[in-house]
Amino acid sequence: MSRLRPSSELAQARRAFFERGSMPATDLPQTILRSWQRCRRLGMPEERTPAIEPVPEARLREMRGRHERLWRLARAELEALAADADASGSIVVLTDDTGWILDAAGHPRFLDKAGRVALRPGTCWNETEVGTNAIGTAIVERRAVEVRGSEHYRAPHGILTCTATPIHDPYGRLIGVLDISGDSRAEHLHALGLVRMAVANIEHRYFDDGIDGCELLRLHRDPALLGSSREGLLAFRNGKLVAANQAGLALAGLERDDLGRAGYDMLFDDALSRLRSEGALRDRCGRVLYGRVDGDAARAIVAPARNATTATADATRTRETATPRRSQDAPLFDAAASVALERARRVLDADLPVLIHGETGTGKEVFARALHARCVRAGKPFVAVNCAALPEGLIEAELFGYEEGAFTGARRQGSPGLLRQAQGGVLFLDEIGDMPLALQPRLLRVLQERELSPLGGGKPVKLDFALVCATHCDLDAAVEVGRFRADLFYRIAHHRVRLTPLREATDRIEIVMRLWCDMAGARTLAPEAASALAAHRWPGNWRQLVACLRTLIALSDDGARIGIDDVPDDVKPETRDLAAPSLLSGGVAPLDTLEEAAMRDALAACDGNVARAARLLGVNRSTLYRRIGKPERTH
Repeated sequence: MSRLRPSSELAQARRAFFERGSMPATDLPQTILRSWQRCRRLGMPEERTPAIEPVPEARLREMRGRHERLWRLARAELEALAADADASGSIVVLTDDTGWILDAAGHPRFLDKAGRVALRPGTCWNETEVGTNAIGTAIVERRAVEVRGSEHYRAPHGILTCTATPIHDPYGRLIGVLDISGDSRAEHLHALGLVRMAVANIEHRYFDDGIDGCELLRLHRDPALLGSSREGLLAFRNGKLVAANQAGLALAGLERDDLGRAGYDMLFDDALSRLRSEGALRDRCGRVLYGRVDGDAARAIVAPARNATTATADATRTRETATPRRSQDAPLFDAAASVALERARRVLDADLPVLIHGETGTGKEVFARALHARCVRAGKPFVAVNCAALPEGLIEAELFGYEEGAFTGARRQGSPGLLRQAQGGVLFLDEIGDMPLALQPRLLRVLQERELSPLGGGKPVKLDFALVCATHCDLDAAVEVGRFRADLFYRIAHHRVRLTPLREATDRIEIVMRLWCDMAGARTLAPEAASALAAHRWPGNWRQLVACLRTLIALSDDGARIGIDDVPDDVKPETRDLAAPSLLSGGVAPLDTLEEAAMRDALAACDGNVARAARLLGVNRSTLYRRIGKPERTH
């Protein structure tokens, strides 16, 4: 469906609706028209800026406390999208189910501009309060909504272009909205794909702890996508479907209204026992789905008795396989990074701290989690704390905990704090370089004495955790100018690891193709598109590259071929910075050379299977044989 922009055509639609009271003759999206009609029925003036005042800080803290789980599970996506939003001059916004903004992050200048129309934490963007807008209209429509420029009901909001997607819990209840908002004069081509993917990740995390009393089916037509946010999740209690994510509902051909009504027998031909024993089952359409069963029934299967030798061997296998499957979003660690990871593990196992340095998007937290999975504390908690993202004024309480009544707005039962949550495991202090200078002495004292006293008094608590810190800052320079304490720096920097930026990788085509293989399903990537993606500088590193690939996937259908025209303009060879370093030290590599390299890397990614590599690249098998000089087989 074509979308209107703030143009003469949209101006005509506004005049027809607001001045003449008639239906616009132009192709106005029905979502926008329905919202305008609802707002007019409320008698809402379209020219006046609504009087929106943020709630007091104490009320905002109380709202965030009520929605703590949503904020916690969305935090990783907020941080990832905030980096993209900062690069594109926009902001990312998280709200509750009624439109109250809980958090906002992104480009500082646009944050200020958004603040002029009260798009900031502590304000409500419900449709009944501020008129047509992506957040409030997505809540009413219960689906993703884009509102561009003058499509907003209130004329002053025409400075914004917003894209929002509702967030649902496993039981189909609306719990919040994720939104990207930017300047209406700029193009926001990928916002819808990015926000949809982020919401899928958030909703997937709600199932991490399972669903009480349920058998949780993890399913997909492609077994390679199991474990990713694209897998379908269907939870059955006594044969009735009670919870699901959007991918699971789509797989079963259901809507959220079907939760609590659809039964297992309505959806599948095979008994659940086949999925447990064979890892596959057929649905009512005869399609084969791959997966596994988690939950009470799966855990109730009785295992044979084990002697001490068997138990020891099992424990060893558990340690050896503790490393989780690589996430689709994770960097691909090369040989040098793997060596660095092993060296860091030995340091951490000796109870010495590790400091990871790298640009934004190089995978510092991924490295830290991999380090935790390999160290002796692998079975214990991993607690990640972003020192730059903790609420201003609450950093000390969040880190060190507090007793009941320690301050206004404190929880009745107090809080143990994040440091105590890491007891026995690994504490990861991300962006340690952004920790306020006033808080650094207390952290230093806790690290030295390995005990803390909660705010508001209370008995000192002994601490036991391994420490990993990360920063994008030059801490040596920060120490020199007095922005970071030297004694704290020497306490956390026993062993330093530098993660190299993506632009320094020599095998970027292979990287692009391996990521694409992990994420794209049946889609293919044309060689010229792969070459353009590989040659780009990617200032946002892995995070930016993965976001671009995810967007290309979200904007295309299964089985599509992604060509150079589908690649974002700033990535295409003719529009990127000509001064950027090329893949080859001797200058810009010829396109033929890049295409041949893409073909060879596709072959490597497909373990030499020419037919599969040709399908992946979207070329004929004979073309692949001819270009790489390999004789074509005859059958």
